[in-house]
Amino acid sequence: MNRLASSFVLGYHGCDEDKADKFLKDHTTMNPSTNKYDWLGSGIYFWEGNPLRGLQWAEERSRDTGSTIKRPYVVGAVIDLGLCLDLTTSDAIKWIETAHVSLVDTFRIASMPLPKNTKNLQNNLDCAVVEMLHDIRKSEGKPEIQTVRGVFTEGAPIYPTSAFRAKTHVQIAVRDHACIKGLFRVPKEHLA
Repeated sequence: MNRLASSFVLGYHGCDEDKADKFLKDHTTMNPSTNKYDWLGSGIYFWEGNPLRGLQWAEERSRDTGSTIKRPYVVGAVIDLGLCLDLTTSDAIKWIETAHVSLVDTFRIASMPLPKNTKNLQNNLDCAVVEMLHDIRKSEGKPEIQTVRGVFTEGAPIYPTSAFRAKTHVQIAVRDHACIKGLFRVPKEHLA
């Protein structure tokens, strides 16, 4: 786990404006996402240093059938990464590889099919691996991971043959509410 880098970051959470108002009054009302496809496992998701991408995500979700986002909005947060599984580090990658081996063994023994990632951002396998790592740490009596951080290259190339993608981002899943030190309204000029 990583405590080697700067601990505080700014994160941005895409949501409905009414929910943002509630969050700004009492940030404990923020519920973690627990979807089986959340690539960083369960947690409250933030876009690190990228308020515009958080708003774009909320706008995209608002167009989904049955979406609860009626008025897309983004709220900012000061996040203490605490005990962070930082997937940009070699140590974290080793932990994930170990958790994957354990997950494969568990599913093999149970004669169950392993979860799969799909092209439409349904990262069921990645989520299961991260959750397995949390389970392993808990069974070993190790401190719980407070945040998970990863870089994701997403979207179309920004020009022909480019490795740069239009929706590349750093995402943080906050598992421990205490890591959210404060919330704030994002100035409109940061969303243009």
